[in-house]
Amino acid sequence: MKGTKSVSVGGVVVGGGESIKIQSMTTTKTSDVEKTVEQITALEKAGCEIVRVAVSDEADALAIKDVVKKIHSPLVADIHFSPKLAVMAIENGADKVRINPGNIGGEKEIKYVADCIKQHRIPVRVGANTGSIEKNFLEKYGRSAEALVESALYNVGILEKFGVNDIVMSVKASDVPLTVKAYTLLSQKCDYPLHIGVTEAGTTEAGIVKSAVGIGSLLLQGIGDTIRVSLTDDPVREVYAAQHILRSCGLDEEYVEVVSCPTCGRCAWDSMELANKVTEFVRPYKKRAKLAVMGCVVNGPGEAKDADLGIAGGAGSCLIFKKGEPYKKIAAEDAEQEFLKEVRLLLDGE
Repeated sequence: MKGTKSVSVGGVVVGGGESIKIQSMTTTKTSDVEKTVEQITALEKAGCEIVRVAVSDEADALAIKDVVKKIHSPLVADIHFSPKLAVMAIENGADKVRINPGNIGGEKEIKYVADCIKQHRIPVRVGANTGSIEKNFLEKYGRSAEALVESALYNVGILEKFGVNDIVMSVKASDVPLTVKAYTLLSQKCDYPLHIGVTEAGTTEAGIVKSAVGIGSLLLQGIGDTIRVSLTDDPVREVYAAQHILRSCGLDEEYVEVVSCPTCGRCAWDSMELANKVTEFVRPYKKRAKLAVMGCVVNGPGEAKDADLGIAGGAGSCLIFKKGEPYKKIAAEDAEQEFLKEVRLLLDGE
């Protein structure tokens, strides 16, 4: 990855050559502590490493002190327009804040927030997106990557003026080519850690595709230190999608890979259902292994020869194989029970 500075977010290091961190954001009202903690706990279980919450009023800011006591991941407070809420969020235990100095107020208000950030020694994310570009940059560059980057650098400069240097940057757009171009340009102009993502990506199907193309393109260039897949859906799905993007880019090897064929008219058993069940079963495991669920024996064992364990079906029976070699023949109706038993033995080392 491109060399960047490192910052610590509640003990989780971002940038500086560290692994890329997965981030998501709650959809609950932050002042509803019980529901917020419940959602954060689900995100943590899914593999989320940094969680952001919205702070829209004083009740949200004050609730942070109760939320952080009950969670294990760093908490980022997202604030706009109010320097008072930014300071309250920090004083109540936020591990990081996300602000845009351009909408916090004048220099007096920005200095007020900057002094609090320094006092509590936490980092700040400064982000520009296509909806927050200052008028002068839009007039000069239009709605472009250059405008996004100049807006972000301008706002970072304001914080630097007041002595804040633990900064993470972002330049998001809902347009994938624009997002990729903006981050590529920004990475050439600064060495701050970059939080990457495609904003307002949409509902699950379209959002995952847009995010995979945009985030994946940047990661393959070595750009990005934290990622978020923005979906109009349960945020846990954001985490799962982010994990698949990292794995597809070769940036996460501590997982169990499940390969499966799309099936065809030769398939005489429900391999699709088993493939889905196996995928869910292995999700909690953080170890390297490869499993294969193949529709038929015509090409199954050969196509998945490097799988540690696999299964392929035939007329009324299935074949379990190891490293492409036949291991056990079973009845098709016993496929789920027998294969999951072998998966447990493999992964638990029993």
